[in-house]
Amino acid sequence: MRPIVILKIKMIAENNPKYPYHRKSTRLAGYDYSQDGVYFITLVTHIRAPIFGMIMGGEIVLSELGKIVKDEWYKTGQIRSEIILDEFVVMPDHLHGILAIENSSNGARPCVITTESNSPMPPRKPQSLGSFIAGFKSSVTKQINLMRCTPGQPVWQRNYYDRVIRNDRELDAIRLYIQANPQNWAENKENRPFGKK
Repeated sequence: MRPIVILKIKMIAENNPKYPYHRKSTRLAGYDYSQDGVYFITLVTHIRAPIFGMIMGGEIVLSELGKIVKDEWYKTGQIRSEIILDEFVVMPDHLHGILAIENSSNGARPCVITTESNSPMPPRKPQSLGSFIAGFKSSVTKQINLMRCTPGQPVWQRNYYDRVIRNDRELDAIRLYIQANPQNWAENKENRPFGKK
């Protein structure tokens, strides 16, 4: 009986906007995330668990799990020709990164063919930001769960934050924010140990 109760609570939470953990989409309405652009993304661990490392002296010291995230970020630039990586940092419980998508260089776009599906989610466009995030999270999760012997366990929160970067001034400001993130870790209320104000 217990799994049914948990399932009911999960369904209520996902379908009730008044539920405190209900997440609305942060996507820019009507924006095509497969078009050429520069994006700032933040991916957060499940329940903000600080599994990727720790901050010591204003520097990030990556755990073995954090090294998986870092390595997978670099692999992305090698295996996805449409992705150009920029500044990034793996933090104890999240990743900040800047990436560019350049799909129009050859003019060819892969076609998405949809068939009948039971999935409540619309299909992702290939070579889009959502496609990249899904692949990145999936690869990291598989590697981490293999290392921890925890098959099927979540590593990431189900969504992600993104911002379309519109100009060079904004790009430079976000680069500085990412670079300073480890030094500013202790100043952020979300990063303080529980019970401390």
